[in-house]
This record gives sequence, C-alpha cells and structure tokens, in this order.
Amino acid sequence: MPWLNMTIFIPFLFALLVPFIYKKFTPKIHTGWFVLVVPILIFIYLLTYIPAISNGKFIHSSLPWIPSYGINFTTYIDGLSLIFGLLITGIGTLVVLYSIFYLSKHREALNNFYVYLLLFMGAMLGLVFSDNVLVLYVFWELTSISSLLLIAYWYEREKSRYGAQKSMLITIFGGLAMLAGFIMLSIITDTYSIREMFTKVDSIVSHSLFLPAMLLVLLGAFTKSAQFPFSIWLPDAMEAPTPISAYLHSATMVKAGIYLVARMTPIFGGTAEWFWIVSGIGLITLLYGSVNAVRQTDLKALLAYSTISQLGLIMSLLGIGSAAMYFGIGDESEVYTVAILAAIFHLINHSTFKGCLFMVVGIIDHETGTRDIRKLGGLMNLMPVSFTLTIIGTFAMAGLPPFNGFLSKEMFLTAVLNVSQMSVFNMESLGSLFPIVAWIASIFTFVYSMILVFKTFRGKYRPERLEKKVHEAPIGMLLPPIVLASLVIGIFFFPNILSNYLLKPAVASILPSLAMGGEIYVKKISAWHGWNTELYMTIGIVVFGTLLYIYLRKWIRIYLFYPQSMTLNNMYNSGMEKSEDLFQSITNRYMTGSIRDYLVYIFAFIIFIIGGALWLLDGISFDHSQDASISVYEGGIVISMVISAVAVLLSNSRLTSIVAVGALGLLVSFLFVLFRAPDLALTQLVVETVTTALFLLCFYHLPQLRKEISKVRFKATNAIISIGVGVVVTIFALSVNGTKLFDSISSFYENSYELAGAQNIVNAILVDFRGIDTMLEILVLAIAGIGVYTLIKLRLSGGDENEGTK
Repeated sequence: MPWLNMTIFIPFLFALLVPFIYKKFTPKIHTGWFVLVVPILIFIYLLTYIPAISNGKFIHSSLPWIPSYGINFTTYIDGLSLIFGLLITGIGTLVVLYSIFYLSKHREALNNFYVYLLLFMGAMLGLVFSDNVLVLYVFWELTSISSLLLIAYWYEREKSRYGAQKSMLITIFGGLAMLAGFIMLSIITDTYSIREMFTKVDSIVSHSLFLPAMLLVLLGAFTKSAQFPFSIWLPDAMEAPTPISAYLHSATMVKAGIYLVARMTPIFGGTAEWFWIVSGIGLITLLYGSVNAVRQTDLKALLAYSTISQLGLIMSLLGIGSAAMYFGIGDESEVYTVAILAAIFHLINHSTFKGCLFMVVGIIDHETGTRDIRKLGGLMNLMPVSFTLTIIGTFAMAGLPPFNGFLSKEMFLTAVLNVSQMSVFNMESLGSLFPIVAWIASIFTFVYSMILVFKTFRGKYRPERLEKKVHEAPIGMLLPPIVLASLVIGIFFFPNILSNYLLKPAVASILPSLAMGGEIYVKKISAWHGWNTELYMTIGIVVFGTLLYIYLRKWIRIYLFYPQSMTLNNMYNSGMEKSEDLFQSITNRYMTGSIRDYLVYIFAFIIFIIGGALWLLDGISFDHSQDASISVYEGGIVISMVISAVAVLLSNSRLTSIVAVGALGLLVSFLFVLFRAPDLALTQLVVETVTTALFLLCFYHLPQLRKEISKVRFKATNAIISIGVGVVVTIFALSVNGTKLFDSISSFYENSYELAGAQNIVNAILVDFRGIDTMLEILVLAIAGIGVYTLIKLRLSGGDENEGTK
C-alpha cells in the first residue's frame, strides 16, 4: 500500500490498539504518550513533501475500492492539501501533548478520548487528501461522527449532549446536501475525480445543474465552517474538553468547509453567483461573530464567536479571490490573487494564535476552576507565562504588530479595498460595503481581544470567587501554547519563507487556470507598505476599538434591547421543540401497538405505490406467448393450495389453521418437485416441518381462542387490503414476466460447473455466486438465535432487566 494512503489509515489502525494500551499501562503511564507518536510521525513524513510541492509538483496515489463503478480510493497532495495535512498533524501533536497534562489519567476515560481523537485525525487527513468526491464525503461525515463523540466526551453533562446533538444535526444535514451536489457534478462530468472535474469547467458552468450543485456544495461547506446562519452549533460545542476545542474548533474541523470552498473554487469560481454567495456570507459571518463575541462572559464562548468571525474573514477572502478566475491571466487578476494568498495565510495564522488562546483558556480554567470573566481578574502576577501567551495570541487576533495576524489582516484590508473598485458583478453600487463591513468587524475584533486579555489578567484579584488556589500551570501544559506563540512571532518576521514553500503552491492549486507551469504570481508579504489606506484603517481600528473598550460598561447594555426570541439559538430551540411535538403527534397516530394496523399501513403502501406506478407508467403488460402449458398435476396442486389458504381464513380452530398452513407449504414443495428442483423441495419440507412444530409449541401456551364479533368496517378493510395486495402482486408478476428489458441472467449460471465447479446450479448460486449473501443470512440467524437464547435464559433464571445488562 502506498505510504500516502498509509498516512490516512495509521490513525484508524492505532485507534484499535488504544483500548489495549489503556488497559495494560493505566494508571502507570498516560495513554497520550503512546498516541503522541502517531501525529509526530505523520507530520515528519508530510514535511518531506515540501520540496516537491514547492517546485510545482504533486503526489498522486490510487487504490481500487469499487472499480466497477469508477470509485477508487484516490489520494492527492498539492499545495492546499499539504497545508491542511501539516495543520492536522502539527496542531494534533501539540494537542495530544497538552491533553496529557490536562486530562487526569486517574479520573478520565482516556481510552475513549484518544480513540475518538485518532478517528477524527484520520478522517480529516482522508478528507483533505481525497480526490474522489464520494470518498471525500465518507471522510466528511466521519469527521461529524467523531466530533460528536468528542464534544459529548463528558456525556453525563446535559450541555455536552446538547452541543453534540446540535453540531451533528447541522453538519450532517449540510453533508447530505453536499453529497447531492457531488452527485450532480458527477452526472455533469461523468467522473468522481475532482482533478478531472477541473478539466470540464466549461461543461459544468453551462449545465442546468450548475447552480443547484453549487448551492448544495456550499451548504455543506457553510454548515461545517459555522458560517451564518449555521454558526449556532460552534459555541455550544465548547462543552468539549479544551484540547478538543483547540483542535477541532480552531485548526481542523471548522476549517473543513474552508478547504472545500478552496478546493471547489477552480470549478465554480469566476462566476457572479459564487463570488457573491461566498464573499457575502463570509462578511456577514465576520460581522456577526465579532459583534456577538463582545457580549460573552465565558472565555471559551468568546473564543467560539471569535472563531466564527475569523472563519467568516477567511471565507470572504476566498470569495473575493475567486474573481481572479473571471479576469484570467493578467495584471488585473493578480490584484485578486492577493485575496487567495491572504485567505490561506490567515488560515495558518488563525490556527496558531487561536490554538494558543484555547490552550491558555484551558489552563486558566484548569488552575482557577472557572472561565467566567466576571470572576476573573488580577492573574497577571500569579500566571505570568499564561499572561504573556495571552498577550501574543490576542494581539495577533486583533491584528497588531509584531504578530502574524497583523500581516494577514493588512492583506485582508487590501483585498476588500481592491474589490470595492471592481467593475463587474454589480460591484459599482455595492462594492463600498466590503471595506465598511470589514472595518466595523475589525473594530469589534479589537474590542473582544482586549476584553480577553485585560478582563482576565488585569484588575483586582478576587480569590474568594475562585474554586482553586491560583498558580502557574506545569511546563508540560505550557509547552504546546509556547510553541504556537513562537510561531505567531516567527511568522511575522519571516513570512516569505512560509509563502515560498507553502502559500505559493496552495494559491496555485486553488487557481490552477492562472498558474503557468506551476508558477503563479504571489505578492511578497511585508509588514510595511508606507502610509496607505490600509494603515489608516488599522489606526482607526485601534483608536475606535480602544475607546469602545474603555467605555464598554456604558454601551454594552445595548445588547439587552435585542429580543431573545429573535436570536438564532432561540429559533433553533423553538424549531426543534415544535418539530418534536409534530413528529410525536404523527408517531402516536400510527404507533398504535396493533400489529394489524401496522400491516394495514405496509400493505396499503404497497398497493398505492406499486399499483400507482404500474398504472401511471403504463407498466401493465401481459405476454403469454412463451408461457409453458399447465399440466393436470400442476393445476390440481394450485387448486389444493387455494383451498388450504381459504381454510386458514375460515377455520375457527388454531390447530386446523396450523395444519392448513403446513399443508400449503407441503403443496409448494410438490410444485418444486414437478419443476425438477429437488433441493428447493427438500429445503421447503424442512422449513415447513420446523415452523409447523414451532407454531404448535407457541400456540399451545396461548389462551383459548375466543370468537370475537368484529365490525363490518373492520372486516371490509381487511378484505380490501388483502384483495388489493393480491391483485397488485399478481399483476406485477405477470407484467414482469411479459416485459423483458434485459437478457435473462440465467444463461450466466448455465456454465456453473466451469465457473464454480458445481454440478448443481442452485447450490452454486447459494454457495459461490451469492456466498456473501448466504453468509450474512446465516449471521443474522445466529444473532437472532443468541438473542432468543439470552431472553429465555434470563426468564428462566428470574433475572430482571438491570441484572441482565450488568
């Protein structure tokens, strides 16, 4: 198996070993020390691809999965996927190291934690390296499932279960929509390969399914990356342990939607619809997240809304940058290429400073026992290292020098100023909104950044409000955020090393039509560009942001005027409650507890759906020209079968009904004998003998049958349903026999001796041609048998339900 594919499977394989490692070494050694090896090795392995990727090459590997349908496990590494792969494993390494000191090996179920974490890591790697859209979808949903398990890790808490459920419902809903979009793209292009779709952009854009496919794909991306209005799941997901928040909600899972939009830009980019939806939703999310972050009193909730805002910023940059594809190769497209560069650059920067901040917030919670800003304050002298790390992370988030967030924020301002002057996509009238919204959102970003650092570490220290005696965290817990904080500063001073080796190839992979031989124009990243508009906007952000922070108490009450009934969370909760009531009422109508009612529903469905389809689609067709003649023996057996069936209906004795059913099965076996199928006849005889014996055994223990007087309506309904099903099935069978759309498959089995070495066709079909079906049927019967045996054993032993589950 190629090593590229192994990088995806290694986390899954190691996840199988975690329970055994946990059982063997806990509590002597923390399980995380064993798990730490996995992301380190994969990260080091991915680093070896940087020279080739930076030179414009790509790595491709493929394994057959379902080749008959053109579905293969195809992996692909280019500049974009390599960046994500390094983030997933690099941040994953630091998160695992952090969790070793954050999670107690004595009180936590570490086996579950690391199994879920490795499942998520493998799913994310599979997602970003997949070239097949169906394989990508499989990993996409696997990230949703594994994140559900991680968010609900402390499942005994109601808020954890609620947050996990909300994230699952929203992201899986988006994933199903995305799958529909992928299927539409495969219909248009006749391929599942993303790379091959890139070569068929013209046919995609001109197709009638272009807009539906684009909207469905974006729906999946927006739900995953918490874009407005689907952003409500992210704050509730903060109930997960802090290492999970640092991993999923700053560097990996929430970036999956960003990855999808970047990956699909070569297909949908350059169109007005893509430009407006991606950039517009991104700007709205940017403003929504920054405005709501200011009002939060929980540190993780503040970081959650700030993450929403930063994701909106990156999304808007991808939308703005897609305009480069409209202009094609030339100086004008280079202006908008800067936006793509800024998007990828800020994606990396955000992962560093936000991962650092999440870890520091976890340290504060771990050492003080609270994340409530109203209870914190005066921690600067007690936790000097954490204070320094918070300064670095928050100032980078606010876009201040000398931190990497300043560089990408300035590039963001350049992009919105450039796009406001664009003369296409109706930007002449609406283009001015882009820099205005970006500037206002940046002011609120500055405000909540100041709240995070100064409300927590400055002010008066009030130990009576805290649950623990405050002290600095151990070095093991501080080391991961120190590494990230070092990257925040290092990237600021050496941004072009990152640009030349990682950012430039990523931009070329997002805009392949503009890359010439793997080369593409990428602006040199610099901290100083003179006294330009972007710098004046930054000065305005700092000035107005400082004023708003100083007078925060005087204007923060504005939020109280917004009605709670209009919030997205309230709408979600109300919608869920009403949906549950509606579905409960519907369920109560058909879940009556009566088997007869259930059979009526099922058979009525058969009558209306199959019968209606036959009628509306002109499927009723009878052709008896090739039918064999009916012998006297066959006719006699059929008549006897009818008599036996009627006897079951008219009998007043259970014993008579059982005998009649057994006789009916016996007559069927006689038909098999006449049709020269002795194996089927023997099987039928065995089955009928066993079932008849079981019927007699069961009915022996039932109370005596009482003759009940049923209403005419009751009997009439039964008669109509019974006759209707019989007529529909008969017509359907005769129509199938009279309509041959394909050649009969029976000719394939005629040479069963050559193919399977079996002289009996029936045996060959059951054992060889359909061996897997037969094996699964046996498995189902075995499981059912074990279940029946268990229930009987519990009943005989007198054990109750609780004892049986221990």
